[in-house]
Amino acid sequence: MTRGPTTYWDYIKVEEILDLQRGIDEREDDLSNDEVVFIVVHQIDELWFKLALREVVRLRDLFAAEKVREQSLASAVRSLRRAALLFEQLASHFVLMETLTTRDYLGFRDKLLPASGFQSAQMRELEILLGLRPEERIPLGHERSYLDALRHPDGSISPAYRRVEARLADYPTVKEALDEWLYRTPIQGSMPEQAGDEATVLRFLEAYAAAQAGELESVMRVAISQAPTEEDRRRLEARYRGEIANARRFLFAEDVAPELRARRVRVRAALLFIESYRELPLLAWPREVIDSIVALEQAFVIARQRHARMVERVIGRRTGTGGSAGVDYLDKTALNYRIFHEFWAVRTLLIRAAAMPAVERPEVYGFMTGE
Repeated sequence: MTRGPTTYWDYIKVEEILDLQRGIDEREDDLSNDEVVFIVVHQIDELWFKLALREVVRLRDLFAAEKVREQSLASAVRSLRRAALLFEQLASHFVLMETLTTRDYLGFRDKLLPASGFQSAQMRELEILLGLRPEERIPLGHERSYLDALRHPDGSISPAYRRVEARLADYPTVKEALDEWLYRTPIQGSMPEQAGDEATVLRFLEAYAAAQAGELESVMRVAISQAPTEEDRRRLEARYRGEIANARRFLFAEDVAPELRARRVRVRAALLFIESYRELPLLAWPREVIDSIVALEQAFVIARQRHARMVERVIGRRTGTGGSAGVDYLDKTALNYRIFHEFWAVRTLLIRAAAMPAVERPEVYGFMTGE
C-alpha cells in the first residue's frame, strides 16, 4: 500500500488531541477556562509519564542483561537523564496550576468525586518499575489495597488495574537489576566468583572504615576545640561517634538479616568503590549511572513535594476527592517513597581522595585493549 504525503496534523494527530479536553461534559464550550487548564495539565503529565516509562524500561532492560556491556552505560545514563528531565518538566506544570484560585477550583471540583490522582496507573507503574514494594505503600484512605483504587466504581476491573497488575509481574525492577550489576563489580580487582573475594571485600571495607573514622576524628577534634560549652562538646562528640558507628553498621550491613548480609555487603562496597575511585577509566561510566539514579530519584521526590505545595496553596488541607488525607498523604509519599536508599547513604561516607585506601590491581580498571 502506497502512503501519500504526510501532514503535520496527521502525524501528530492534532485534531484527535484537541478533542480530548471535554472532561465528562459533552462539549468543551460548557467548561470554564480553569477546568480546561486542569484537564490539559494532567493530560500532559500522563504523556510525560508515558515517555518516562519508556526510558525506565529501556534502562531496566540494559541492566537486566546477563552481561552489561560497558558501551551500553552511556545509553543508560542518557535514559536516566531524560527521565529526570521529564519529572522536572512535570514539576514545572504546578506553576500553571497555581493560577487557579481556591474558588476557581471549587467551581468544578465536585465533578471529580471520587476520582483521584492516585488512580494514575502510569504513576503507579513507574513506582513499581523502579522498585517500590507493595508493603511500602501508604494507604490512600478507604481501599483495602492500593489496587482497589484502580477498579471501576462498581468494583470491576479497569484498564488502569490491568496496566498496574501487568507491571507487578514485570521483573526485574530497576533496583533489582542494578543490585545484580553492582554485585558483579570488581572490588580491589576481585570478582564475586573468584576465590578469596569475600576476604578482599572485607579488607577493603575495614581499610575504608578506618580511613573514614580517622577523617571524622580529625574534624571532631577541631569542632570540640571550638565549642563554647562543655555541653556542646559532649553533644558534638556523641554526634561524630554516632556517625562513625553508623558508617560501620551500613558498610557491614548490620541492618540486614544474616542470611542476606554477604550479598548486601558486596553491593554496598561496590557503590562505595565506584564513587570513591571514579577517576579510574573502567569506573567513570558506572559512577555516572549511580549519580544519574540519584538525580532521577531527586527529581521524582521534588515533583511530589511540588505537587503537595501546589495542592496546599490551591485548596489547603481539606480531604482529597478520592478520600485521602490530601496534602498530608502527598507529603508522606514524598518522604517515604524512596527506593535507592543506599545510593544516597554512600554520600555520607565519602572522604578526601588523599585519605582513601590505595587501589589494588589498578590495571583491572584501565581502558580495554580490544583483544
